[in-house]
Amino acid sequence: MSIWLTHPLFIPSLVVGITILLWATSLLPEFITALLFFAVAMVAKIAPADVIFGGFASSAFWLVFSGFVLGIAIRKTGLADRAARALSSRLTDSWPLMVASVVLLSYALAFVMPSNMGRIALLMPIVAAMAKRAGINDGTRAWYGLALAVGFGTFQLSATILPANVPNLVMSGAAEGSYGIHLNYLPYLLLHTPVLGWLKGAVLIALICWLFPGKPHAPRDLTPSEPMSGDEKRLAWMLAVVLLLWVSESWHGIGPAWTGLAAAVITLLPRVGFINGEEFSSGVNIRTCIYVAGILGLAITVTQTGIGSAVGEALLQVMPLDAEKPFTSFLALTGITTALNFIMTANGVPALYTTLAQSFADATGFPLLSVIMIQVLGYSTPLLPYQASPIVVAMALGKVPARAGMLLCIALAAATYLLLLPLDYAWFNVLGKL
Repeated sequence: MSIWLTHPLFIPSLVVGITILLWATSLLPEFITALLFFAVAMVAKIAPADVIFGGFASSAFWLVFSGFVLGIAIRKTGLADRAARALSSRLTDSWPLMVASVVLLSYALAFVMPSNMGRIALLMPIVAAMAKRAGINDGTRAWYGLALAVGFGTFQLSATILPANVPNLVMSGAAEGSYGIHLNYLPYLLLHTPVLGWLKGAVLIALICWLFPGKPHAPRDLTPSEPMSGDEKRLAWMLAVVLLLWVSESWHGIGPAWTGLAAAVITLLPRVGFINGEEFSSGVNIRTCIYVAGILGLAITVTQTGIGSAVGEALLQVMPLDAEKPFTSFLALTGITTALNFIMTANGVPALYTTLAQSFADATGFPLLSVIMIQVLGYSTPLLPYQASPIVVAMALGKVPARAGMLLCIALAAATYLLLLPLDYAWFNVLGKL
């Protein structure tokens, strides 16, 4: 026991474990837990400051920040309501149709817009305006369902599109750096879309309709929209430029976070922008920004301190990986990804799992590329919201309580592992990947 207490990873593991427990149980507000992690980690000196506070330097943090700013401007100018008018006249005839439309829109946008956070920032004010026009008020279970449809549809379904999800990019980079394997867009899409895109999207829609029932009504205001104001036109043009820069990132090399941040700064400029200081201070949720920075900082700390590697090696020893039992091995590899998701969150899992993939391939007899691909089901199916920062952001923008997000997380994870995992295994076999 005393040897274990003096192990160099004991204190870091204790800090990380308590932080995860507090986030999972919501015993404290999420942002307070994040601040507590920063304070205790620095006092205990479990890692350098640039590691612990690394979340503030992450592009995801600045996408969250710029998303709040752009969302305020989209609502204030009336652009959100204008887009909602166009959508609500056709998509609010029934609750299943409305939920399916939001999920489909979240998924479709991933094909042209690479940033999860950017898509959520763009969609949330539009969906909120559409909900209001359909008689769905803030704080109702129906609204929680729509907000979660944006978050889950954006993060979980976009895992099937290679450049549309941060964990995918981490996995791609790790595979190329470790093994010289270059992942291709179309083969990746074919492997994951039928089960983790289409079928999972259908399950998500069904669960939201069941767990968060609603009764939208067709908008009564059928009068034609007024012409766009000057501010609306200027903002629409700016958003079009931002979207173009997001889509063409591979050409110019400027990350979505910095494009979004530049747009946010323009939005805040006196006489040029769209919102003032009071609107900024009341509309930007600093609590959520701190929470996201805490999640990202925790993932970086876990990687840099060696906790993730130690856990990965331990899982390799206890999981039933057997070349004679391919389905059991497939299940075990998914289980390893799910376990790592608890300590590293979705963005950090591929960095560790991919480096261990050759060991997994040797133990299971699966091709190395297939072992790398199996992790997608695990990291794209969080059991708790904190494991996926885009879901956290969508919940914060929609003011969705933690209990509602946890309920959908657990329900969708259960359906995925019980129904979709066997189908995913079968699809891998159909394509000759196992």
